[in-house]
Amino acid sequence: MSAARFRQAAQESVSGLPRAFWWLWTSTLVNRLGAFVATFMTLYLTSDRGYSASFAGLVVALHGLGGVMSSLVAGVLTDRLGRRPTLLAAQASTAFSVALLGFMEHPAAIAAAALLVGMTSNASRPAVAAMMADIVRPEDRVRAFALNYWAINLGFGVSAAVAGLIAEYSYLAGFLGEAVLTLACAVLVFVKLPESRPEGGPTGAGKGTGAEPAIGLGTVLRDGRFMGVVGLSFLISLIFTQGSVGLPVAMGAAGFSPGDYGLVVAVNGFLIVLLQIPVTAFIEHRDPQKLLVISALLAGYGFALTAFAGPLWAYALTVCVWTLAEIVNSPTQMGLVVRLSPVHGRGRYQGVYNLSWAVASLIAPLMAGFVIDRYGADRLWAATGVLGTVAAAGYWLLMRRLPEGEAGVTVAAGSPRTDRAEVAGEPQVDAKPAAAPATGVA
Repeated sequence: MSAARFRQAAQESVSGLPRAFWWLWTSTLVNRLGAFVATFMTLYLTSDRGYSASFAGLVVALHGLGGVMSSLVAGVLTDRLGRRPTLLAAQASTAFSVALLGFMEHPAAIAAAALLVGMTSNASRPAVAAMMADIVRPEDRVRAFALNYWAINLGFGVSAAVAGLIAEYSYLAGFLGEAVLTLACAVLVFVKLPESRPEGGPTGAGKGTGAEPAIGLGTVLRDGRFMGVVGLSFLISLIFTQGSVGLPVAMGAAGFSPGDYGLVVAVNGFLIVLLQIPVTAFIEHRDPQKLLVISALLAGYGFALTAFAGPLWAYALTVCVWTLAEIVNSPTQMGLVVRLSPVHGRGRYQGVYNLSWAVASLIAPLMAGFVIDRYGADRLWAATGVLGTVAAAGYWLLMRRLPEGEAGVTVAAGSPRTDRAEVAGEPQVDAKPAAAPATGVA
């Protein structure tokens, strides 16, 4: 892509989005600048506290269990109470629980605090995704969600590099820094973001108006097509989670420092910052089936290549491969999720979707700790290749069954379509249409 084309793509990506989106985007950026616990929990427990990989995997799994416990509840609260109060409560409680974790000494207390952090931090995700879908027009979602993902990884890239250096001197400072920035996000949401929940539709099981059916968790779980997406997301999540649980343990065992791991994993964030906009411009007109299949293979085999890494640059090279998979998979898959979610059930649908990541966060650390302790890291990386292959086959089969127009991509602005959100009466936001057809992203 030429420099002129890159500038044009960047300009098209940031133009015409509502002001509320940019405040939500800013909140995301600030939040990710403080990311520490999820990235350095494993190293904190193994390198600083001297616990085994299995115990570290157990604690990180409890963090994931907390996310499992809160995902569905947060999704329901997002629809019932609203996006803003759910987001405020989640971020304020996350700030408290992260600070608490930094002061815990006893193994049982560390485990309990990690569970609490997982519950509170994961509770904000359905609200953020639902609010973003509310305030951005369907044809603009590719740009909005890609930009949000860009902010996540800009913050992650900076925080991973800086926090890696901080961790070499004081892990407590990292915990407290994340708590302060998360609390700042809560203040920003309180001051700048209005409630975005659509009015006039069903808000829970047993409540329906006119032709709009009631939407409860049972509705989501009976949606076979959507649950297929959730299942495939779980497989992909198992792979990507190894970047924060399997990779640091493997690098630590190979003699690398926390700072080395921080620099390597920061490559992931910085590449997304550099490539997300041009890659999004390239893929928005492409076949989503092919994009999801290719990204699953790149993810699986990108991590599998870690088995052959020796010097630090080789680890960084493997990160480049699976980062490209992440750049392609996230917008394409999340566009499909938003497309399949009824407007008045977005919180519940997002809650169930986020459950796939939460369950993966529970299982992946246990899997990584067990496999590394029992068989060695090479077996873990081989397993990621298998998971990527299975996920690619699943995407290929699922997307074959989707009718034209339900893939959530390549729909020209203003063209006739049967988007569930539009059928449900989604309110339109005064924002300039995208300059080109776009895929939806979350």
